[in-house]
Order: sequence, then structure tokens, then C-alpha cells
Amino acid sequence: MDAKVNPPARKMKGQSISRAEYARRRRQLMRMAGEDAALLVASAPQRMRNADAAWPYRQDSDFHYLTGYPEPEAVLALLPGRSVAESVLFCRERDPQRERMDGPRLGTEGAVETCGVDDAFPIEDIDDILPGMLEGRARVYCQFGQEPEFDARLLAWMRRLRALRGGGVVPKDFLSLGYLLHDMRLFKSRAELSLMRRCAAVSVNAHRAAMACTRPGVAEFEVEAELLRVMRAQGAVSAYMPSVAGGVNACTMHYNANQSRLRDGDLLLIDAGAEVECYATDITRTFPVNGRFTRDQRALYDVVLTAQQAAIEQVRPGQPFSAAHEAAVEVIAEGLKTLKLLNGSLASILANASYKRFFPHKTGHWLGLDVHDVGDYRIDGEPRMLEPGMVVTVEPGVYIPADDQDVDPRWRGIGIRIEDDVVTTRDGVEVLTDAVPREAGAIEDMLSEARKGA
Repeated sequence: MDAKVNPPARKMKGQSISRAEYARRRRQLMRMAGEDAALLVASAPQRMRNADAAWPYRQDSDFHYLTGYPEPEAVLALLPGRSVAESVLFCRERDPQRERMDGPRLGTEGAVETCGVDDAFPIEDIDDILPGMLEGRARVYCQFGQEPEFDARLLAWMRRLRALRGGGVVPKDFLSLGYLLHDMRLFKSRAELSLMRRCAAVSVNAHRAAMACTRPGVAEFEVEAELLRVMRAQGAVSAYMPSVAGGVNACTMHYNANQSRLRDGDLLLIDAGAEVECYATDITRTFPVNGRFTRDQRALYDVVLTAQQAAIEQVRPGQPFSAAHEAAVEVIAEGLKTLKLLNGSLASILANASYKRFFPHKTGHWLGLDVHDVGDYRIDGEPRMLEPGMVVTVEPGVYIPADDQDVDPRWRGIGIRIEDDVVTTRDGVEVLTDAVPREAGAIEDMLSEARKGA
């Protein structure tokens, strides 16, 4: 039994998704799985950074989506039934001594109250209780292959069930939980979109503050520190390691050393996004360190911006996911041809994909609980059609390596990417991150105002 010490409140502080919504998700998943199935989802383990220093805990996205439960050492069992479906959580009990060291726990009673599951048992009892719950089920949906320790326990439960029942009805099929669950996660509810707007607002503030503090001679890590300061001041964390890439560093797609000094005349690319209640934002902006684009920088920047605008126009219900990338590719190919960075006709550049030399990545990805969120991009070999509630990033870019001897020296070492988060709505789109300037003139005006107020 749980220790009787300060039982937790009905709702976790700051929780934006209601327990009723978590319950609806569990019921929907069980209906999809069928009455002869069981579904098992494990929480993320606590991960160590080094020695006895742990990384800040971050819940597994699938587990969070179905429970909102914020602690490690937990397993959710969903048991569809002909009359009554059951959701059971195995989790840590209250422990005054451990809570004094590590902070409060929900315990089994608190888990039922907060997450709305039907029942909860101590995680220490799972080996005795769970095998019996799986008896008679034809198949198990799980995250097999994701966490070796959980995989080993699952196989041990199957061996225990066979031993206890003398070869009775044991699940024979183990199927990917993502096959059912990840399509659900692809469509964001009203509550999720509201939370993502809040997260986007935090990220917008962080980007604007970082742009305002940028000057020649400032270090990339100082700009990174401003990003993180603003995020933490608003109760958020960074959704991923920020990329603060000055000058030629911006030509490295996933640069995150963030150690160089910013130079007068260079551009600065910042790719950073906040995370609020496990939901992510993903924004990239590129702007001049000294506040003014050079003519060549502006010419290349406008190519990328026009490509992004064309891509966002393709984010509409009924359009294939791939349409945004195709639109961006065509604009960038034509722009690079006009600037004499690519030779040949537009048709030949597109046909032989020579644009990939300077635009090597896709134009976007799903966004949600994960920065690169779950969901298929193709169905039966064809690009997936966009539908209301899907959230994507739109992020074309052009990168010209500093050592590329085949281009005019004035272009070398320039890297530009512009990225925004876009919701597909019934009527079109909503750009969540629109409040960070994109137009070159608007960027210069904002940087000028920031310098006046400094």
C-alpha cells in the first residue's frame, strides 16, 4: 500500500491535456487493436550522463501520449475486452525516504487519480500480475526492439506464462505498437494544437531575444545561452541541441559545437526550438551578424525565402506531403541557375538533381511530441495526403561549402535555412512561428531597433 503522505493533487501542475483526453486515446487504441489483443507501453528509463549524474528525465513520447504520467519505472497495460476494456498502470509506490531525495511521486493511488487509468499496481509486482493478464490474448502490441531491458522482461513474462499454465493460450504474435499508435499521434487535437501554439510563442521569444543580442565578436555559445535563458524563464526546455552557426559553420547541416566567435560581414543561422509538456517547436532563421545583408547574401537569402513561401502554399488539405518539397526545389533550382551557381536548363537541373549539391535535404517533417515526429510519409508507395490536424515544418535551405572551387568566391561559405512550423487546417494553414521575421527587410529593421535599444 502507498504511504499516507500528502497525496498528490488530482491534476498535475501545468498539465494542458486533460485526463479525459488521455482516456479517449487509450480507448481508441484498444478498439483498433481488437478484443483478443493486449498492448504494452513502457516509460522511458532514467538515463545517466556520466558516473552518477543523470540526464534530465524526459518521458517516452508514446507513453506520455497515452497517460501523461511523468515518472520512470512504469508500464501501461491496455486490455481490450468484449464488455469492459481495462487500462492498468504499473508504477512506483510512494516512498517518503526516496521522495525526500528525489522529489514527490504520484504512487498508485495518485496515478489512478491523475491519469484516469482503471487500476494501478506497484511496479515491483508486475512479474506476478502481468503474465496472467496476457493469458488468452492472441497478440501483443509493444515497442519491441526499442529498450533491450524491457524486451528481456517481456520474453520472461511469456516464459513465465507458459510455465504457469502448462502451455496454455499464450500470445503468439508480437506486433509494432507504432503500427496503430503513430497514425493517431499524427493528427493533433485542439488541446494539442493549443499547447503547440504556447510552445511556439516561447520559441518565438527566444529567437527574437537571440537575434537582438547578436553582434560581431559575440560567441555562438553566448547566443545559445540567451536562447536557453528565455526558454527556461518561460518554463520550457530546449527540444534539441540548438545550432548557432556563424559564417561557414552554417554549411554543416547539424552543427552544434557553438564555440566560434561571430564575425562582421557573416550570416548567423540559428536552429532552435522549445519543448513544453513534451511538445516541440522547430524554428530556423538566418540573419546578418552586423544587422545588414550584403548584396550577395540578400540575393541568395531571397531565393530561399521565395522557396519557403512557395512550399507553404502547398501545405493544404488534399495536397501530397511531397508537394511542398517539389515547390521548394523548383524555386531553388531556378534561383541558383539565375545566380549562375548551376548551369543548364531548369528542366535538366531538375532531371539530374544537380540542385542537391547545394540543397541536400528535404523541405520538412512531421512535428509534435518528437521534433521529427512519427507518422508515415508514404502510403502504399504514394506520398501521403495532408489532412487537417497534421503539423509539418517547412525548411528549405542553400549551403555553399567554403572549399567549393567550382563556384565564384563571393558565394563560398554561405549557408541559409528558413524554417517554420505549419498546421494544416480545414481552410488552409496556420503558421505557428510567424512572429519571427522572415523578410530580409523586416529582419534588418528588427536588428536595427534592437541595437538602438542596447
